[in-house]
Amino acid sequence: MSLRVGVIGLGVGEQHLLAYRRHPQCEVVMLCDFSEEKFLLAREKYPDIPFVHEAESVLTDSRIDVVSIASYDDAHFIQAMTALQHGKHVFVEKPLCQTFAQLRTLKNEWAQHGGKLRLVSNLVLRTTPLYLWLKERINSGELGDIYAFDGDYLYGRLHKITEGWRGQVENYSVMEGGGIHLIDLMLWITQQRPQTISAMGNRIVSRATQFRYNDFVTTTMRFSSTMVARVTANFGCVHRHHHVLRVFGTRATFIYDDAGARLHTSRDPEVVPSPVQLPALPLTKGELIPNFIQAILTDADLSEDTQTIFDGLSVSIACDRALISGMTETIEYV
Repeated sequence: MSLRVGVIGLGVGEQHLLAYRRHPQCEVVMLCDFSEEKFLLAREKYPDIPFVHEAESVLTDSRIDVVSIASYDDAHFIQAMTALQHGKHVFVEKPLCQTFAQLRTLKNEWAQHGGKLRLVSNLVLRTTPLYLWLKERINSGELGDIYAFDGDYLYGRLHKITEGWRGQVENYSVMEGGGIHLIDLMLWITQQRPQTISAMGNRIVSRATQFRYNDFVTTTMRFSSTMVARVTANFGCVHRHHHVLRVFGTRATFIYDDAGARLHTSRDPEVVPSPVQLPALPLTKGELIPNFIQAILTDADLSEDTQTIFDGLSVSIACDRALISGMTETIEYV
């Protein structure tokens, strides 16, 4: 069996393209980007693959089995919906969509296909050796009961929101656009969903620019277990692109930051924490694609993973709602 793939968006989407081309049972049969510059580059680098400027051509082509979406955030919803309606498996960059109404609509469309269509969003941190290791340690009870999850998404690329397309997207959300990586890790690692969320933000860093939305957002979440989580999305920080994660358990504490990953297993100041020398970042933005393709080829059930994606976006959307209301919001899940 061979899967025919169409790729929309050739920024990060080029990494999708390369991942599909490495797979022996995939054939990339169409590329799409509205940019004439991207067209000229693609024609030079991939002369064997037809190129179109209209996403509709990819989404409705009956020859295509899989659509990979790496367009701007505000196009993800309608493109993912159209692909599902035309019976295609969908791999989409985060965020899957922007609003709760869109999320509910997407889930309803996906559910109508009875799990036969795979819908995956590119939340790549869960593929890394470090977080696979951490999840195993938490599941085994090595950290004890988890009572706090603390994460910072340090974007460190101010120009991408002040000069790039992100600044042109209506209601651009730094939590949906970046912080959602840590929200996804929180849900995936702890296997718990928060019930309430409060949020604050500012745009002090970008106030002299044309960017209209908060470039810094911090949230606090509470769970039924009484676990508490804090996640920030910090797009304007003077820092390299990076993230920080701290997971506090009753038996051990995990920390990953500029100093690397380590596990603290004692309160004794004389006991040195154990370093964890595993990669915390994926090699490419296409690391989830082989498993996505394998699930299609073997008819494996990815519904649990897809639900986690819905849950993470539900949290992120509730964060933006709390920013507007200034109140603690109850998180509504689809």
